[in-house]
Amino acid sequence: MKVSDFDYRIPPEFIAQSPADKRDHSRLMVLEHRAKSIEHRMFYQIIDYLQEGDLLVLNDTKVMPAQITGRKEGGGAKIEVLLVGNLEPRRLAAGSGCLMEPASKPRGSVWECLVKPGKRLKAGARIIFGEGEVIGKVLEKLISGEQVVEFEGDLEGFLKKNGAIPLPPYINSHLLSPTPDPLTERYQTVYARQEGATAAPTAGLHFTPELLEKIKAKGVKVAYVTLHTGLATFKPVYADTVEEHKMYKESYEITVETVESVKKAKRVVAVGTTTVRTLETIANDPLFHLPLINGEKERGFKGETDLFIYPGFKFKMVDAVITNFHFPRSTLLMLVSAFAGRDFIFRAYQEAMDKGYRFFSFGDAMLIL
Repeated sequence: MKVSDFDYRIPPEFIAQSPADKRDHSRLMVLEHRAKSIEHRMFYQIIDYLQEGDLLVLNDTKVMPAQITGRKEGGGAKIEVLLVGNLEPRRLAAGSGCLMEPASKPRGSVWECLVKPGKRLKAGARIIFGEGEVIGKVLEKLISGEQVVEFEGDLEGFLKKNGAIPLPPYINSHLLSPTPDPLTERYQTVYARQEGATAAPTAGLHFTPELLEKIKAKGVKVAYVTLHTGLATFKPVYADTVEEHKMYKESYEITVETVESVKKAKRVVAVGTTTVRTLETIANDPLFHLPLINGEKERGFKGETDLFIYPGFKFKMVDAVITNFHFPRSTLLMLVSAFAGRDFIFRAYQEAMDKGYRFFSFGDAMLIL
């Protein structure tokens, strides 16, 4: 399957540079993929498509101020560093595992980073941040272009004080201010609580607390997963064929409460591709389907996933998807094509452009039933 099969031309004027005036006042395209029908609504009307007994699953990851600027030791050259993956500690190997206790994202000192400019930084090079409060040492340059950096000092404190929240490169102001401002707030979901992402789960940006309360009042249960959005979500696909592409690992966690809610739900509605990937990851875990043993009362899941969903994938858990409009040739576009069919998705994207929908992170939404 060719990656070029998922390419399309997006005129710059369709790329949303700022969010809608109100979170739930973005537009909503509703796709019924079996009937191949399309409706045009507003996002706050999504409640009309949710039913009692449904489970709405949200990704509660929070974007951290992951972009910091330092200088090369000795040379003084300006170095921009984006932290994209915490590599230490890793308590679980790749895949998933049973949790017997609540868990949170580990705060390690070794990170996979995007470094700019990075070509001249060899292993062993040091980057000075601030007045030396934090020092980064390049441990390894990866074939894929990222660098592994070990940090000394109070990295977490330095990020909170000096870090900026990164936006995708197609947003003109691609870095937000380190201090709180309206745009920074809008690049977090209203339910974000587990800090660790380097990009927002943008499908969730449309929800307001009031809309969520109305959804619950209708008899729809709301549950949460955590997947810390990183390189797997936003890194371009450079391979010629889909099957050649390898996803990066992203850490995830699903609580006992969410697992039980999923098992009882009449219909699972996943908010965002990150939620889809998290749910489908545990659907393939044998532990999810095994009965509890020896008086075991609870079972949650935590680990890393590199699940790549593209056409031909068999969905085991997700029944409906809420998502945004995605970048050409992206793994996100491939995922929604797997769910609804490539031809139907491309027809919907063309209709979206014909009707002036706004695309990508701050753009409009799509509900696929």
